Order: sequence, then structure tokens, then C-alpha cells
Amino acid sequence: MAWITKNSATMEIERRDEPYLTDAMKAKLTADVLPRFPRKQAATLPALHEVQHAYDYIPHQALEEIAAFLELEPSVVMDTATFYEEFFLRPRGKYLIWVCQSLSCEIMGQPTLLEQISAKLDIEPGETTDDGKFTLMTAECLGSCGTAPVALVNEDLHENLTYDNFERVLDSLK
Repeated sequence: MAWITKNSATMEIERRDEPYLTDAMKAKLTADVLPRFPRKQAATLPALHEVQHAYDYIPHQALEEIAAFLELEPSVVMDTATFYEEFFLRPRGKYLIWVCQSLSCEIMGQPTLLEQISAKLDIEPGETTDDGKFTLMTAECLGSCGTAPVALVNEDLHENLTYDNFERVLDSLK
């Protein structure tokens, strides 16, 4: 079997003149985060969170800026950002929907619920609707097994879901 490779060495990174990792962000990280760790690399996750919190995703230019600030190779920052599902390297929807796929949720009907949500939004998990309104994701566990199946919409947990009651949630967001 042959390896399928991407030619990322020639990838063009969209750039803007204004940095994503602002001076204020650097000052906050320098004052609040860096003193807690023996090496700058340990601040990679907080720096990624800072940028994503400001822009709802992490542009490639920001990865390079974080790497320069932490004195790391950009590939180290990229490896970290792509390892965790919580980081988005492309713009995400206004509403981020995480459907739990733990064993409890699966037993209580999560696979069918996910199919129905996916069909209603016309996207698969990991995709964003064309209008940029919804991004659908799956999560290993949202920590609410007693009220399965559950989904998180931005910061709001929805429990004891059926397609009908979750459809009302989706309709209220449109």
C-alpha cells in the first residue's frame, strides 16, 4: 500500500498585516502563564486557547506567531493544535454542536440522533454548514451519562435528547 502524502511544504498561508497573537495576548501569557512553567513550550495550549477564544479558530499565521513567541518550530505548534479536537484550524460555525458518543449515549439512541441531526443540517460530523451557522462534531464523553443522550451547543448542555426536542433547539437558533 502506498502512502498518500500532502505537499504541505508548498502550502500558501493566508496572511494579514495585523498579527493574530496581539501584544495584549503576549503580555497576558508572559505575566500569567509563562511563570508557571519551567519551559516556554508548556504554554503552547494556553496560547492556542487564547487565539481561538479571540477568533473562534486558529489561523495558520497564528500558529507561526505562537511558535515564534514560544521559540518553537511551527511544526511543534501545529502538531499540538491538530492533536486536540477542541482546536479548529478553519473557521467554525456560529453554533458548535458536540454530540456525545459515549457508551451511555450510544445505548440511548445517539447513532440515530446523530444521523437525524446530520441529515437536517446536511453536513457530516467535522463539517460546517454552507451558511457558516452550524458545525457538527462528536465527543467521546460530555460527562452526563445519567441523562443520555446529550449534546452541547456552544456552552449549553441539552440532556435526555430525542430528535424532536433537539430539532426545536436547532430551530430556535435559526
